[in-house]
Amino acid sequence: MGYLGRRIGLSQDKAGPSGADGSGGGILDLFAHGYFQREGNIYNAPGSVAPVEASGGIISDYTSGGKFYRAHIFTSSDTFEVTSAGNVDYLVVAGGGGGSSFGGGGGGAGGFRTGTNLEVAVAPYTITVGGGGQGGTGPGGTNDGASGGPSVFSTITSEGGGFGGHDGRADGTPGGSGGGAGTRAPGDGVGGTANREVGTTNPAPSQGNNGGGQGGPNEYSGGGGGAGGVGTPGNTSPGRGNGGDGLASVYAYGPTNPVTYAGGGGGGHRSSSGATGGTGGSGGGGNGSPHSTNSRTAGDYSTGGGGGGGRGYPASDPGASGGSGIVVVRYQIGSVGTAKATGGSISFYGGKTIHTFTNSGTFTTQPNWDAGSNEVEYVVVGGGGAGNGGPGPSAGGGGGAGGFITGTTTIGHPSPTTVQVGGGAAAATNTRTGGSNSFFGPPLAAYGGGGAGRHINGGANPAEDGQPGGSGGGACDGGGSAGSGNRAGAGSGSSAPISPQGNNGGDGAGSGGSNSVSGGGGGGAGQAGQAAVDQGRGGYGGYGKQLPATFQDPGSSIGVSPNPTKYNGPNSGNYWVAGGGGGSGSAPPHGLIAGSAGLGGGGQGYQNPNAGLPGSRDVLDAVVNTGGGGGGFHGPAGGVVAGSGGSGVVLIAYPT
Repeated sequence: MGYLGRRIGLSQDKAGPSGADGSGGGILDLFAHGYFQREGNIYNAPGSVAPVEASGGIISDYTSGGKFYRAHIFTSSDTFEVTSAGNVDYLVVAGGGGGSSFGGGGGGAGGFRTGTNLEVAVAPYTITVGGGGQGGTGPGGTNDGASGGPSVFSTITSEGGGFGGHDGRADGTPGGSGGGAGTRAPGDGVGGTANREVGTTNPAPSQGNNGGGQGGPNEYSGGGGGAGGVGTPGNTSPGRGNGGDGLASVYAYGPTNPVTYAGGGGGGHRSSSGATGGTGGSGGGGNGSPHSTNSRTAGDYSTGGGGGGGRGYPASDPGASGGSGIVVVRYQIGSVGTAKATGGSISFYGGKTIHTFTNSGTFTTQPNWDAGSNEVEYVVVGGGGAGNGGPGPSAGGGGGAGGFITGTTTIGHPSPTTVQVGGGAAAATNTRTGGSNSFFGPPLAAYGGGGAGRHINGGANPAEDGQPGGSGGGACDGGGSAGSGNRAGAGSGSSAPISPQGNNGGDGAGSGGSNSVSGGGGGGAGQAGQAAVDQGRGGYGGYGKQLPATFQDPGSSIGVSPNPTKYNGPNSGNYWVAGGGGGSGSAPPHGLIAGSAGLGGGGQGYQNPNAGLPGSRDVLDAVVNTGGGGGGFHGPAGGVVAGSGGSGVVLIAYPT
């Protein structure tokens, strides 16, 4: 009887380019024998199926139609390493487009492409998982969202979703699925065209649907297109500008647990009192804002859902970001082992069965659970806090890492145990935002990392302080205080019931009344965030911790490896999680040198490209499923957002 991998429950309300840099986990590595044999759990008689052997991503083994399959699930960019050639099936979903503000249209879903019997050779295949496009901000013509990033496997490319239109740019933009139209004048805006390369009119293979038009009163925006349906126009009552629905696939978790991907974002509503926003399409699409409140939501993580449109009144209400994409590669194997519990994705290593939760769900013991298996080993990592920066030419601190706890606990039978995977904080302009808590059953809780302090012209202000959390956020400048670690939830002053979980953030440098400030690094699970050295360099993020040996499968890509050009911390060993975000360097004429990220998935602080070092904001976001803190940003006028925190992870192991 084959084990059926399971993915249950909530998706992280987290989007942005972080999905493009993150890591998954729980890999079952297959050694290159003439047949499949690993720990007594997998056997394939020679010649019975195509002898594909590979590693990478998160492993899910299941049965379908009397056949046994192994799926490699990539929630972030990685490598699919093929050591024995054959044919594979694939699902490639790109990042969803961002919703715009000021009567913003919903973001289009990322392109959805699936197929069978793609031949793979013995070679490493780079997997690119597209990040979700950022939501638009600001009034008038300054509130464009951003298109989602493409996802790529071998010869298959899915295009990112188009971003929504708005009052200053009525039309939705093209992409895998098109963004919804924004508001300007009655009937002005048209939805973005689907099946197009992002940012062009070049045709691409079929992978989505058009966004909805503006078509009615000028307060109503169109919904973004989804993989399974077009976005609706902004003129239908009571739900205006709904996102198009997505499509389901069984490739990741098998036929009893299909997952729907690539839903379009709902359109936002601009001005009429009491009007509702559009609803996001099934498959992770975010909801658009009604007139009454800025309650737009982001596209769900690892679905390619489009972000919801913002209302734009007040002008600071932004659109929401799209959800990051996903790549799944599966192939037939001879058999799968029998697990003693369900929940998450499963792998076997060192005589242990390992359940990897990258989304919330339930760990449920089965009738074959016995006294010899009632003690489980666990790792719980909370979601990381966001970095900060802005408004104006200023430098923000790095976000604190999510709390890290590990140990053993007894599980009886029957015993369904709730697992929550905390979301990384989505960074926003001028906001201190902490990560969400993760837990294995409510008693075993790892708390979200603290958000970083932000710059306030005119002197010391509490907003300059880093927030407390599992690890604390870095301070913005010399006028603020670093956030404390080992606190029960981001922003909470209460001590964590399970301690230690992390460390304090680092102090900033410079005067809060000037632009010559540098942010402190966020705390990590293994080290405090480092203080900004002077007014030219941000503080390094504190390094995290390695996973226990039980979870160090040589074929696994969970956690991160040392990288001297990016991470602060030890220079050997893999499987690092819960690193703090680096602080940003200060404005010219100072050095503009960023603080390195903490080893364990933290985001790097920002520095101006004129300093001769990388200036791209793509490195600011923490690695997904590590609980790393986001990097600080050196904000130009208008306040570009800083790095988002990384989502958490929960790992559970017991004897096979």
